[in-house]
Order: sequence, then structure tokens, then C-alpha cells
Amino acid sequence: MGTRVSYPVEIKMKEIEMRLARIPVKQVLEELNIRNHSQLKTWLKWYRKGELHRLEQPVGKQYTFGKGPEYESETAKLQVENRYLKQQIEVLKKYAELERKWSQES
Repeated sequence: MGTRVSYPVEIKMKEIEMRLARIPVKQVLEELNIRNHSQLKTWLKWYRKGELHRLEQPVGKQYTFGKGPEYESETAKLQVENRYLKQQIEVLKKYAELERKWSQES
């Protein structure tokens, strides 16, 4: 089994915009480098229900609104935040590369 991927909120919102614009699922998966199509359905379901706060929660950790995980120390909290921010940067770099590709095709 593969490792879990945490996608930044910006990618999730871009996916929702693309699906609402009726862009095919396969194309969305390829362009945004998302692994599983069921993830798209989940994010869209949350969007339609108005549960936007769920888009910001980490993988496998769905907390009630306004609550988050409890960390053992400030260091542990900062390590989690650092890992999340690094993942965001990597995904956004890939997205910027895709945008350049799209603009060259136009």
C-alpha cells in the first residue's frame, strides 16, 4: 500500500472549480497529479454540503469544526506544520509547471 498524500487547499479548490466546469475526471487527475478519483468525489461532496473547513484538515484526521489535533509538544506541532508546508510547495511547483504548459498550448 502506498503512502498517503496531503493535498493543499488550493489544489482541492482548483479541482472543485475544474469539476464544476465539467472538465473530465481523468483530465483533472492528470493535470493536478491526484492519485485517486474517489478523493475528487469526497472533496466535491464536502464543497456542496458547505463543509469547506474539512478541506483544510490533514489526511485521515477529520476533526469536528473548530477543533484540531492535540500535539505532545510545540516541536511536534511545528514538525507537522513544516511537513505540510513542504508538501504544499511541491504541489504548487507542479501546478505552476502545468500552468506554463497550458499557456504554451494556447
